Amino acid sequence: MRDKTQTNSAGPGDRLIRAGAVVFFLGALATMVTVAPLFFGAKPFPTYMFGLSMLMAVGFLVAGAGVLRSIAAGRRQARRAAR
Repeated sequence: MRDKTQTNSAGPGDRLIRAGAVVFFLGALATMVTVAPLFFGAKPFPTYMFGLSMLMAVGFLVAGAGVLRSIAAGRRQARRAAR
């Protein structure tokens, strides 16, 4: 039974996936806030706000790295089990 994975244990890459999701949603929020004045005819936000919108891409890349890390760990585990 010790070789079974616990349901509440975090595997390799899980934290990166969660962190990436958080950063992605922060970037999505920044994008909505940045684009909103364009719809309402208000004064646009400063340029750095558009830079904050790039957090969506950063979060996507971080989550993707977590997925790749999880895949690599699964492959290593499968190779060990096949021996």
